[in-house]
Amino acid sequence: MSDCFDRAPGAGRGQGRGRGGGALLSGSGAAESGARLGGSGFHSSGPAEPQHKSGFLQQQEPLRPPKTAPPGTGNAEHMPQTKVPPVSQDKIAAHDCGSAMAKPQLVVAPVATSKLSVNAPEFYPSGYNPSFTDSSFEDGCDGYPTLTEYVQDFLNHLTEQPGCFETEIEHYAETLNGWVTTDEALQELVELIYRQATSVPNFSYMGARLCNYLSHHLTINPQSGNFRQLLLQRCRTEYENRDQAAKGDEATRKQFHAFVLFLAELYLNLEIKGTKGQVMRAEILQTGLRELLNALFSNPVDNNLICAVKLLKLTGSVLEDAWKEKGKTDMDEMVQRIENVVLDANCSRDVKQMLLKLVELRSSNWGRVHVTSTYREATPENDPNYFMNEPTFYTSEGVPFTAADPDYQEKYQELLDREDFFPDYEENGTDLSGAGDPYFDDIDDEMDPEIEEAYEKFCLESERKRKQ
Repeated sequence: MSDCFDRAPGAGRGQGRGRGGGALLSGSGAAESGARLGGSGFHSSGPAEPQHKSGFLQQQEPLRPPKTAPPGTGNAEHMPQTKVPPVSQDKIAAHDCGSAMAKPQLVVAPVATSKLSVNAPEFYPSGYNPSFTDSSFEDGCDGYPTLTEYVQDFLNHLTEQPGCFETEIEHYAETLNGWVTTDEALQELVELIYRQATSVPNFSYMGARLCNYLSHHLTINPQSGNFRQLLLQRCRTEYENRDQAAKGDEATRKQFHAFVLFLAELYLNLEIKGTKGQVMRAEILQTGLRELLNALFSNPVDNNLICAVKLLKLTGSVLEDAWKEKGKTDMDEMVQRIENVVLDANCSRDVKQMLLKLVELRSSNWGRVHVTSTYREATPENDPNYFMNEPTFYTSEGVPFTAADPDYQEKYQELLDREDFFPDYEENGTDLSGAGDPYFDDIDDEMDPEIEEAYEKFCLESERKRKQ
């Protein structure tokens, strides 16, 4: 082949050379080959001169792997490639006469590698206990060796699925009545619930509801005290250490704050029957919350103040109503203390903002909105929505006025009587006018020419803006 060919890398590999090794390109054959190669980016600078080399076939050079894998083969790096085995010289020479370039042939063997296995262990989400299932719960405590495991599994079940409380609590209480028959078992039950309510985030509300239900449905009543009495005794143990806990390290304060919020939930959810059978809240918890607030504000670090804000947001309205019934001004004193903390305490700016928002919430009656009076009793003085459904009229200058405007009351009533809006319609829109009513017969379905022209202009303008 001529030396004056500018060959691209890899061009002409695999072509036969030498005597007897195949057809050599010369004369018209070289021109024809050059024409074929010209279409593939090759060009000739002169006539090709045959070169005679040694009479043996050169070893075929290894093909360069493609930069991108063929479609559907996946990752080419991990696919083994099988080269075409070498063939005889005659076949190579015949193939070279038919085409100027040998085309590589790759056979991609599929690789099936996977880390999945039928023998892999079962997967459970974090916090899920596979031993507690619906079937095991329905079987009661028969599948559990101890009361602790049964109660702990049910508490975890309530934590993960709080919506099942209403449907499963009755069966759970019946099962406990058959198991909790001693003082030690009852105390263990109280301790398990208390620990779950003060250690698991967002379980304080569910724990308070559970305590309220069990306090009314557990039949055991030992000499040491029933379920509610033992629960309050356990809370009192933590309550007596409130001053030390509020001054403790971060871990101690975090545990103390969980107890404070659980006690607040107990105050809202624990129902006690009075002497006359009326349902009331535990007054002792009301006093305890007041002292807990004092302990938190006496040590005005950020997390103590945040806990106090959460406590007052949760129970502030109920506490203030209870104190007002007794003629106490405890909430006013608490608000004054909050304002002093904002002015004097060395707390962060965000916490001070939270305290100010709390004071603002209390000034709005804790966000409570009183129900407006009934329609018969509604007047413009006591119902701000009294004129909501009344029509609006406009003066000749385009000034709107309603029935609430004192300067236009006579004019408004005159227009209202003259227009006689909806004379034969009920509130649900039922047409009672019947056929031939003069009010509806006077209505012209056709638009006024001026209105029709304005409407057409509006449609054209809208179409023009839409096409822009």
